[in-house]
Amino acid sequence: MKFLVETSARHVHVTQETLEVLFGAGYQLTVKKELSQPGQFASNERVTVVGPKKELANVSILGPCRSANQVELSATDARSIGIAAPVRESGDIAGSGACKLVGPCGEVELSEGVIIAKRHIHVTPEDAVKLGVSDKEIVKVACGKEGRKLIFDDVVIRVRSDFATAMHIDTDESNACLGGNEGEIVR
Repeated sequence: MKFLVETSARHVHVTQETLEVLFGAGYQLTVKKELSQPGQFASNERVTVVGPKKELANVSILGPCRSANQVELSATDARSIGIAAPVRESGDIAGSGACKLVGPCGEVELSEGVIIAKRHIHVTPEDAVKLGVSDKEIVKVACGKEGRKLIFDDVVIRVRSDFATAMHIDTDESNACLGGNEGEIVR
């Protein structure tokens, strides 16, 4: 069974409290574009991510707001702005990289929360059966375009009923396979 492979560019997840510091009291994210995962969206709001060496301007905030702040960068992004960001699953931010977020109304220092997202596949329970995989299983995925086909190892399966089946890779990984938009588990 083949599935969608999407490029997850640099982005930020924020708490409502952080959003209000960055954009003002009572501020709410506005939807720019719905994402493939149900209920998730890219917002119109942008922030600057500041590291020890330099900054990344115009970084998208994804909504809705979350219970913890998280910045997801590619390894190239993190290195370029001087942040030591570990490869982690989303939500696993303890002891991760630090940065400052700057918005039009204020700024927030994050003592942790910057990660390089571990490549993963969101899978519905029905598709998990079809694919023969289970939650937290590690698999290999073949994808890529002619001349740049490759096999990604160490891909984590994430099964939930509120997911849509799709693999997420960062921009470094996407460039390595020329933005291959279809993947298949290989055994």
